Amino acid sequence: MRTRLLLLTGCVVLCLTMWTSPIAGTVSPTPPGLHSSAASLPPVFECGGEPCDAVLRGLRAFLDRTPDGLVGNGRACGDCHMPTDSFQLSPASAEARFQLVQWRRRWNPDADDPLFRPIDADDFRTNGDTAFDFSNLRQNGLVRITLPLPPTIRLIDPVTNAVSNETTVDVWRMVPTVNNVALTGPDASTPVWPRDPNPTGGYQVDARITTLQEQAFGALVNHAQIPQAPQKLLDDLSSFQRTLFTNHRVRALADAVREGATTLPDPDPRLNELEQQGKAVFERACSQCHGGPGQSTPVFPVNRFSTISSQCPRPVDTVTPARFAFTECPPRLARNARTYEIVLSLPTQGPTGIIPAGTKVRRTSSDPGRALQTGFVGGPGPFDDWDKFDVPGLRGLRATAPYFHNNSAATLEDVVDHYVQFFRRIEALTAPGAAASPAASTDGVHFDRIPRPEERAALLAYLRKL
Repeated sequence: MRTRLLLLTGCVVLCLTMWTSPIAGTVSPTPPGLHSSAASLPPVFECGGEPCDAVLRGLRAFLDRTPDGLVGNGRACGDCHMPTDSFQLSPASAEARFQLVQWRRRWNPDADDPLFRPIDADDFRTNGDTAFDFSNLRQNGLVRITLPLPPTIRLIDPVTNAVSNETTVDVWRMVPTVNNVALTGPDASTPVWPRDPNPTGGYQVDARITTLQEQAFGALVNHAQIPQAPQKLLDDLSSFQRTLFTNHRVRALADAVREGATTLPDPDPRLNELEQQGKAVFERACSQCHGGPGQSTPVFPVNRFSTISSQCPRPVDTVTPARFAFTECPPRLARNARTYEIVLSLPTQGPTGIIPAGTKVRRTSSDPGRALQTGFVGGPGPFDDWDKFDVPGLRGLRATAPYFHNNSAATLEDVVDHYVQFFRRIEALTAPGAAASPAASTDGVHFDRIPRPEERAALLAYLRKL
C-alpha cells in the first residue's frame, strides 16, 4: 500500500507540473546604480493563483496519514477523496478496498485499510471501537455525518415511537469530489436564502461550511479523528485543492473568473450534432438551477436551495393514476431514514387544512438537509429548510457516479429519469391558475422545461461531455 501511495504521489506531482504555468517566475534584475527592496526577495511562483510551495505542501498533506506529525486514526484526505476515483469515493471503490484487506489478512492478520474505521461503521453507536459493520460505506459509499439537533427538532425512538433524548443525529452522505472547488462554494450572488448559514451557498451538500480551510479542519477532526490542525496545514490543503480541475478547459475558466475577465471561455469540448442538441436541452431544463461558471448557482428567481426528492422515503402521488412516480429507495438506503418531531415555524398547509405555527408534527427523512442547521420547518414548501441541499457543480460528473447526496442514482440515465419525475411532480402540485415554477417553466404558464422522451439521448450525450 505504501508503494502504491508513493507512486500515486509522483503521478499527481507530475500532473500538477503539467497543469500549472508559472507567472512572474523570477524577480526582474535591478538596473545598475539603482536599489530596490524587491531585489533581495526570493523568486515568486504562482500555480493557478496559489503559491506553488503551498500547493506542494498541500499535496503531501493530502496523501499523508500523519500530516504535520499529527496522529489520528490513520486516515489521509486521499483515503476518502481517492485521487484514483476522481477525488471522491464510490461504493465500488469502497467494496474493492474492503475485499482487498480481507484477502491480505489471510497472510497478515494485522493488514489494515484506514478507510474502515469504527467511526464510519453502522454499529458504531452500539459497539464503539469494536464496531465492524461497514454496510453503508461498502454498499452505498456513504460516511457518517453527526449533527446537533436544533431545539425545534427531536428524534423519535423507532422502538417506542416516543420522543427520544438524543441531542445529535447521524446522517449518511456521499464523499464529494474536490475537483473544481475553485469554481464552487459561496459565490456572493443572487438568489440568496433568508437564513444562515451561507445563504449564497457553501461547501458540503448542505452548504454549512464557509471556507475550504474550515472544511479541511472538519474532515481532520471528524473523520481522521485528529484533535487539532495548525492554520498553515489548512491553508496548504486549501491551496492544493484549488488547483484540482477535471480538465484544462475548466482550469482556464477558473483562471478567467479569478482574474475578473469580462468574457469567460467556454469549458465545453468540441461537440458533435447530438451533443449540441443536448446542450440546448440542458440550457432549457437544467441551467435554471445549475447556472453560473461552476454550474452550481441557481438563476433568479429560482431558490438558492431546493429539494429534488432524492432522500428516502420519496414522495408518492395520492392520485390514481399517478402523475409522477419516483424510483423507490432500495432497502440499503431506506434503512437510513429516521422520524422527527418538529415544531412548525410558520402556519403550514396540511392534508386537511392549515396547521398553526408552533404545532408539533412528525416527518420522516433519511436526511432533512439544512433543517438540521436552522430548525426552520414550515410555511410554503419551497421556502422552508426541510430536505434542502445546495446545488453541486456538474463539471466532470461523467466520472463521479453514483449521484445525489446519498449516491442513490447509479447512472446518468437514472439522474435524468429522476428529474423527469421531479418536473412532473412540480406540475402536479401546482394549483390551477397559479404561476408555474420557474424551475419547471420558461414562461410561468407552460411546464416546458421537462426533457421530452426524444431529447433524452441528446441530453445524456452532453452530460457525458461536461
